[in-house]
Amino acid sequence: MPDDKAVNGRRDFLRKTLTVIPAVTLAGYGVGHAMQTPAAERDKPGERYQPRFFTSAEWAFVNAAVARLIPSDDNGPGAIEAGVPEFIDRQMETPYGHGALWYMQGPFVTDAAPEFGHQLKLVPRDIYRVGIAALERWSKANQGKPFAELEPSAQDDILQRLEAGRIDLQDLPATLLFGQLLQNTHEGFFSDPQHGGNRGLVGWKLVGFPGARADFMDWADRGEKYPFPPVAISGERG
Repeated sequence: MPDDKAVNGRRDFLRKTLTVIPAVTLAGYGVGHAMQTPAAERDKPGERYQPRFFTSAEWAFVNAAVARLIPSDDNGPGAIEAGVPEFIDRQMETPYGHGALWYMQGPFVTDAAPEFGHQLKLVPRDIYRVGIAALERWSKANQGKPFAELEPSAQDDILQRLEAGRIDLQDLPATLLFGQLLQNTHEGFFSDPQHGGNRGLVGWKLVGFPGARADFMDWADRGEKYPFPPVAISGERG
């Protein structure tokens, strides 16, 4: 039915995107990340999160961009409510953000196959720092405003241009910035809450992921909706 398609559109999109995220990410983020991530250090209730890495201008961009990548709607909360910006900011202060998990001495073969791993001089935090600055220059020159101040439709158009590589950022490929942002947005929405995102297990509830339950294999082949709420590593239930 048309109504069913409209309701399930966002859910289906997010389910399809899970194919690019390793299964370990869903239950406990990634190998090499979890042990180093300080995201379990939550701000006290009532305190507004203060970014550790992003500047105020960068922070405005990240919040605006992830809100368009996974918006809140009738199906549930979006990236902002799930704490995705906080997740990304915290990750930039981990070995992952600094590129300490990779060999970074070169040579840098940018057209190498994906199985050869990271082949760029820029580490994740550099991609954001250089990329956001370049995009904001483009936005002000072509739209007259920073990205965060544009109408949602204009923001969507820019993100689509980034994805397609149709914006010349000069300092780095547009697809590189978009890919980094999309990957980290997915991770923040679907990782275990101890890393700063997926607040209230909203990502897991949206796609029906059981989380860190001890045993759910009895339901794997039934073709039925799993009846129990997801459970985080900490024991939090959705």
